[in-house]
Amino acid sequence: MGKILCFISEDFADFEITLALHKIKNVGKKEVLSAGYDCGVVISESGLHYKPDLTLDEAIGLDDIEGLIIPGGPIRNQRKALTELLIKLDREGKMLAAICNGPQYLGRAGLLYTCRYTTSCSMERIIQLGVDDPFPRENHIDKRVVRDGHIITAKGRAFIDFSFEIFDYLGIYRGKNEEKARLFNDIMDR
Repeated sequence: MGKILCFISEDFADFEITLALHKIKNVGKKEVLSAGYDCGVVISESGLHYKPDLTLDEAIGLDDIEGLIIPGGPIRNQRKALTELLIKLDREGKMLAAICNGPQYLGRAGLLYTCRYTTSCSMERIIQLGVDDPFPRENHIDKRVVRDGHIITAKGRAFIDFSFEIFDYLGIYRGKNEEKARLFNDIMDR
């Protein structure tokens, strides 16, 4: 059984990933680990405190990673350890799933130059922030969720769609289509 990593850093948008991680762990029976730049506590956008299970440097040494999920959060600088992990997982064809502003890290690692993607971060926002644009805009598609091979990206408001795209990629509900449809309908009816 492979591990699913989730990158967490200060001010990450925890609400965007809770459904996906909950079902990956409890329905998919996969091990979910949080990874950070270090093992210090980070505070999410919601104000909850999280302590990473391992560092990104430790994660690079794992050989049983099935995928990495990157939640949204502010536009931030990127450290070498995250770039190295992303490049390693991309070379291995592992799932890379990023939502909202999370695709910024895929862009800085050079992974969005060869695939279609989406993000919540507009060019106008980048100009407003006065930072270098991490996105190759020619590959951007204005959709809620985009899956191109092993890379899944989504806008922040599409966190349910994002979760279901991850479930499909990982085969979480394979052979359980009625259960999956019931879950989706229950969530959408609220």
